[in-house]
Amino acid sequence: MLQFPGATSYIGCIGKDKFGEEMKKNCKLAGVNVRYYEDESTPTGTCAVCVLGGERSLVANLSAANCYKSDHLRKQANWALVEKAKYFYIAGFFLTVSPDSIQLVAEYAAATNKVFTMNLSAPFICEFFRDAQEKVLPYVDFVFGNETEARTFSKVHGWETKNVKEIAIKISQWPKASGTYKRITVITQGEDPVVVAEDGNVRTFPVTPLPKEKLVDTNGAGDAFVGGFMSQLVQKKPIEECVRAGCYASNVVIQRSGCTYPEKPDFE
Repeated sequence: MLQFPGATSYIGCIGKDKFGEEMKKNCKLAGVNVRYYEDESTPTGTCAVCVLGGERSLVANLSAANCYKSDHLRKQANWALVEKAKYFYIAGFFLTVSPDSIQLVAEYAAATNKVFTMNLSAPFICEFFRDAQEKVLPYVDFVFGNETEARTFSKVHGWETKNVKEIAIKISQWPKASGTYKRITVITQGEDPVVVAEDGNVRTFPVTPLPKEKLVDTNGAGDAFVGGFMSQLVQKKPIEECVRAGCYASNVVIQRSGCTYPEKPDFE
């Protein structure tokens, strides 16, 4: 979205195998600076996908994706990337792997007035990794999620509401570790409007409708939304522009097989 090679750095864990090499190659081609922890004892994570009529079913073999260690993050060359970054995004899935790595970055971001963002990622994270999620939530400036995750978060915390707007407000009002930034909650709802809560208020933004026959594969839709959103946030664009870019990116990815993109975006 930025068309600026090296603007984004990514840290994670892969195995020393052909899939790991493929990951590195494709990230480099996409202009992403990757600094992987390469685990010699386990293969790179893979995921089998079955798509039928636009709906998907996934079977993941997490393997190396489950093996990241905070020692790798603490290495000077890798921590230098953290110090250089102005914005951070960590998927909620990582709470199952290395919560101490998340906490390191979260606390650093709060101490240095940098923007820290996370995703609810999946209902099971809200249910079964509640403690780790609650520990990091005070540091999160932007919380992303979809309507199912938001409703699960509400249920887990006994809020007794399924109203996504109410839930978004409640998440945005969760206590914060630092007062530098107010928390903003961004909840996507498939083809229904995106809900954004801040300062006790809610705004909704319509999604560009996509004819059913153009829907190919919903894989990556949520991640694409965040990527598009962040591409404008780092340029200090207003929230409505961030949402518009997020909707654009997810609209593109669901019309293609797998998590792929055209060479250049035509977002204006």
